[in-house]
Amino acid sequence: MLVMPSSIGLPALTVFALLCGSLPLSLWAGRWLAGRDVREAGDHNPGATNALRVGGWRVGLVAFALDISKGALPVGLAQYVFAYSGLPLLLVALAPLVGSVYSPFLHFRGGKSLSVSLGIWIGLTLWRVPFVAIVALSGAYITMDNPGLAVLTALLAMGAYLVLVQPDRVLLVVWGIMCILLLAKHRADFGRKVALRSWVKRWLS
Repeated sequence: MLVMPSSIGLPALTVFALLCGSLPLSLWAGRWLAGRDVREAGDHNPGATNALRVGGWRVGLVAFALDISKGALPVGLAQYVFAYSGLPLLLVALAPLVGSVYSPFLHFRGGKSLSVSLGIWIGLTLWRVPFVAIVALSGAYITMDNPGLAVLTALLAMGAYLVLVQPDRVLLVVWGIMCILLLAKHRADFGRKVALRSWVKRWLS
């Protein structure tokens, strides 16, 4: 465990976390590795999913790993290297998300921030909450043709896990603010009709 003076360490790490989150790494990966602007594809989001669309699985995998690291690296440093807890940990944990949603590199219109959110939870809980999130998100996505509802399902599952299994105040506050920001980013999806995947319709008929 390393200890930095709080007057220097916390502001420095918070700014570092904010900067990490704000870097549009998927956008840059698409340009450098595929020669394409990922915002030309899909929902025009500058994220790893569209990097996958424009550059194939290799570019998508690189973009996904980079975006996860934007959250996992600074939060992991705060949690496991500098042993922050309480309010200091909360500030560092939220900084990558705020940086991603309001990236100055994208004129303060960042991406949907799912990958960086996953990275934040890796930094906070290692595999536990990410496992719940991935299972819930995958289950919802393969049954419903509505990304916003899939994200909502994952967030509800994460909240239930935190309340029932790991009721930590910092984690619950991070989850609550994350819900607000992520659902706001997906608000357009909630105006769409809920559509089941074709295989689900066939199974139900």
